[in-house]
Amino acid sequence: MLHELPLDQILLGDAGAMLRLLPDSFADCIFADPPYNLQLRGELRRPDDSLVDGVDEDWDKFSDFKAYDEFCRDWLGECHRILAPNGTIWVIGSYHNIFRIGAMMQDMGFWILNDVVWRKTNPMPNFRGRRFTNAHETMIWAAKSPKSRYKFNYQAMKTLNDDVQMRSDWTLPLCTGNERLRNTHGLKLHPTQKPESLLHRVIMAATGPGDIVVDPFLGTGTTAAVAKRLHRHFIGIERHPAYVEAAWGRLAAEAPAPKSAVIAPPTGRDAPRVAFGSFVERGILKPGTTLMDKQRRFGAEITAEGGLVSGPHRGSIHQVGAAVQNAPSCNGWTFWHFERDGQLLPIDVLRKENSGEPA
Repeated sequence: MLHELPLDQILLGDAGAMLRLLPDSFADCIFADPPYNLQLRGELRRPDDSLVDGVDEDWDKFSDFKAYDEFCRDWLGECHRILAPNGTIWVIGSYHNIFRIGAMMQDMGFWILNDVVWRKTNPMPNFRGRRFTNAHETMIWAAKSPKSRYKFNYQAMKTLNDDVQMRSDWTLPLCTGNERLRNTHGLKLHPTQKPESLLHRVIMAATGPGDIVVDPFLGTGTTAAVAKRLHRHFIGIERHPAYVEAAWGRLAAEAPAPKSAVIAPPTGRDAPRVAFGSFVERGILKPGTTLMDKQRRFGAEITAEGGLVSGPHRGSIHQVGAAVQNAPSCNGWTFWHFERDGQLLPIDVLRKENSGEPA
């Protein structure tokens, strides 16, 4: 048994075996992205022999449900054991496995809070043309029991969603570009690497600074990297040495946001409300980034939930802009600027660049 928690560490081994080494009731949040039960088919590939991010209809013909169910009951049971009484768990999957897992979770006593649909803006096409393009995955968010006093940062989620109540359908892109880890041959290192924007939203929704997030299928370390950025502790478990090595490299390059930018999201009616939280969530503007006015007289740091802080002033881009000027109101989109390639640009440029408007 481990006598002390291996905080901010990655354990090399199988999920069930490593989870059994951890003590009872300590995890504030668990994010699990288990295998989709495709082992009997091997890796899925496109006609050009490149790896596919999704799965196809042949899965139905080759699945070993009994073995897969035993595997899931093992790690899910351990997750229930290590989860704190008021903790929550997120499990992500596709139509191939998520319904089986959901039934198991209910049988074990988990209390399902939401099923959240991750709608992919850029899904992989269905090459055979015999089914709909599989354009989403489902996340089950559950508390340990019906009595759990679970954490939900409602205002932070509203802030991230342009000051509108966050819904249970999340439209986010697949992991692409520089975020996607690749091997020495330029191929995707992990076939189902999750985007940081997805984990940012999950961690911001259900945890606070200093909380412990466990990922029993860490892969290349997305959960750990986002947790480190947001000042959460993590414990990762991964069985593939190459993925563990990649995750450590990723963590070494990840700098935590300034503590002043990572606060417990407010919950009151007068809490900060902003409209550019999606840029923080997607990593376009990172927590701790300094914005300034055009004349560089005033500066403010971006917070993890998409607000600003400048000295004693904390709030939305509009509220803080007005406060530093001692003005009754302020259009934060045009007042606050960021630096790109040595040039100071209004943050409104980002809104236009990402909405299709002319910048």
